[in-house]
Amino acid sequence: MLMRWCAVPALLLAITGLVQAADCPELLQGSLPKLRAKESIDLCKQYADKPLVVVNTASFCGFAPQFEGLEAVNQRFKPQGLEMLGVPSNDFKQESRDSAETAKVCYANYGVTFNMTEPQKVRGDDATHLFQVLAAQSNAPKWNFYKYVVDRQGKVVASFSSLTKPDDPEFIAAIEKAIASKPLAN
Repeated sequence: MLMRWCAVPALLLAITGLVQAADCPELLQGSLPKLRAKESIDLCKQYADKPLVVVNTASFCGFAPQFEGLEAVNQRFKPQGLEMLGVPSNDFKQESRDSAETAKVCYANYGVTFNMTEPQKVRGDDATHLFQVLAAQSNAPKWNFYKYVVDRQGKVVASFSSLTKPDDPEFIAAIEKAIASKPLAN
């Protein structure tokens, strides 16, 4: 009898986990390792019901100066709930193999304060789950600094090429649309 009662908390935890996964949009299911940290970013806990910009980055790309503009956008819209996630990738052969170098470029050289992950695959069958869903909802990144604007329901509002600067009016308008979107709970 005691053994059966011990199984109840484990069962409740399992059911709770399934309910949380069901409440979480497909895009945000899973986690990614945080750049130069021992922790992971639980995408659902961090970004559910929040407007989000996801950018695949590369330290040695000619578009790397966009980090400054992305940080400016982050600071401008953070009070309105915007979250930003940078995902370094070597898919286009322009990212360091040393995550300390990647962190230096992001944090020291460009003053990035938004979350950055350890380098991930962002294209093809072995792309991380986040980028597989982004590609399914819009398209796969064609180069570094491809930008995705995601609404509070986990749906891509718009995606932008590397050529689109962070202060581009269309990019800003997409962010404002994502901020104005209703959360899943409503």
